Order: sequence, then structure tokens, then C-alpha cells
Amino acid sequence: MPIRALIFDFDGLMVDTETPALQSWQEIYAEYGVTLSVHDWAATLGANAGFDAHTHLVALLRERDPLLAERVIAEREAILARRQARKDALSAHQSLLPGVADLLAEARAVDLPCAVASSSSRRWVEGWLQRLGVRHAFTTVVTADDVTATKPAPDLFLTAAVRLGLPPAECLVLEDSPNGIRAARAAGCPVVAIPGAISGQVPLPPADLTLPSLAHTSLAALQDWFASGEMARKPVGRVDHRTGQPS
Repeated sequence: MPIRALIFDFDGLMVDTETPALQSWQEIYAEYGVTLSVHDWAATLGANAGFDAHTHLVALLRERDPLLAERVIAEREAILARRQARKDALSAHQSLLPGVADLLAEARAVDLPCAVASSSSRRWVEGWLQRLGVRHAFTTVVTADDVTATKPAPDLFLTAAVRLGLPPAECLVLEDSPNGIRAARAAGCPVVAIPGAISGQVPLPPADLTLPSLAHTSLAALQDWFASGEMARKPVGRVDHRTGQPS
């Protein structure tokens, strides 16, 4: 079957908001003399549940300073607000990651519909899309506000496919996170993995194709490779950096 739509993840795939998300918590942890590793953080990539950084901070502090841990519990709301402000500041000047704008332009040129499926809130995603000037490129935007369960559950991708009026098998998902890849698989969508600055540091589940960035491919290359049936025969692939073609 041909590719008849593209479904984009947002955080880490279109914009590197994952680095500010982790760094802002790492700075908080450092204030209390403890560390937050990318491997502990990995559970939250692509999801909005599964790891509570504040609870993890408290658990680490209880081992060395129970009184400090109790203080951090009492100051939870203030810590969360301070961390969010720092994340917003670190994210403020982020731009579209390489290849995103070109792929959207290629899709628009051939009237291929595009969607966003993100575990983040609608306010967060829509705000970024408007700010970056690409909201018009998407037929629909599906967020945590639209579904009961976010990634790794398939709901976001299934909802996007319904809104696009297409079967999931004809919607190619572009993802950077382990939870996102699992969700696309569960939805029955083919999936291309593009590891981000943070997700590239942790193991990813198998995807139909793995690219170093969207700048290393084109819509035509993806369509040709998908139509050839290679995705069905080859669980993980790479792109030739010289030609931009799947290999």
C-alpha cells in the first residue's frame, strides 16, 4: 500500500524540547546534590506518565537526608513551577529540527495530508506550531487532551488516522522516542525512527526504518521504499548519507 499520510510526533522530532525538559530537572537535582540520568528519564520520553521526577528526587534524598526530603515534598508545587519556568526559558529559542520544513513542503506540494500526534498538551503543541509558522501544514493535531491514554498506548495514532480518514497501515509515523515507536506499532502504523538528542542515548525498539535525521531523506525516497515492500522485509534500515536514499 502507498503512503497516504504522514503522522509527526512533536517533542524531540520536530523541535528539541526534550533537552530542555531533561536539563531543567537535572539543574533542580543538582541543587540538592543528586543527579538525574538520561536512563532514569527515558521512561518519560514520548509519554506524559510513567515517571515522576519530583517523586524520584524525594526517593534519592530520603537515602541521605530524610529531613530535606520532607522539605522537598512540602515544596512540590513551588519546585514544579520553578522547573517549568526554567524549561520554558531553555526551550524559547528552539527552531524546527533539520529536514522537518522540507518534508512538510514536499507533502504540501503533492497534497499528502499530515498530522501531529503528541502526548503533550494541546496548549503546548498548538502554541509551538503557531509560533513556528507551520500549523497550516497539518490537517489535524491530536494531543493528550484528545485521548484517554497517551503513548505507549496506540490511541493518539489511531485517533489521527480516523481524523485523516485513512487506515493506520497507510499512515507513516515519524517518531523519536521508545514510547512513540511502541505506540505506532500497537496502532498498526509503519514507523520511521529518528533518534533525537535525548532519545538517541537510550535503546529504541525496532522500527521499520531508522534515520539519523529527517534531513537525510525525502518524501519521494520514503514513498518509493515503502511501496517496494522493503519495510515488510527489513525491520531496521539506514539511509545512505550521500544519496539520501534508504539502503
